[in-house]
Amino acid sequence: MYPEHTPHVPAQRAVEVHQPIPYPPAVPVVPVQPGTVPAVASIVLPDGRVVTGYAINPAQPEPVAAKPAVSRTAVNVALGGAGFLAVCGGLVLLTSLIAALTAFITQLIILAAVIFGGWIAVQIFSANGRQSGITFNIRRAVFKRNHFHG
Repeated sequence: MYPEHTPHVPAQRAVEVHQPIPYPPAVPVVPVQPGTVPAVASIVLPDGRVVTGYAINPAQPEPVAAKPAVSRTAVNVALGGAGFLAVCGGLVLLTSLIAALTAFITQLIILAAVIFGGWIAVQIFSANGRQSGITFNIRRAVFKRNHFHG
């Protein structure tokens, strides 16, 4: 007969072996000083089972370091403000220097214009006293029927 057509016979139950899986401790393990053995504690559960094991004291948090009288943030803000004031003072001096240089250059340009203009004026007005140079005599020209008769 084929296996599909065999009557159902309950099979013997096989023995299953489960190996325990270690879990990480929920509470950090405190190292035990050599020479001291912690006390054994037993707890009776509501269903009557007794659990025996070593009592583990919860880990104590590190003591918090005393805070300084002034916070670091306040010190950083104060130092940043002092640096900003120093920079602003330098910028004020820089802008004053730029304004002074601008005024000086403007005065030099005006002085050059006055001197150059005076030199040109002297050249123009002193030419009347001298007769050197080229003289142009312009006479009346007559235009007749698009012909120049000079």
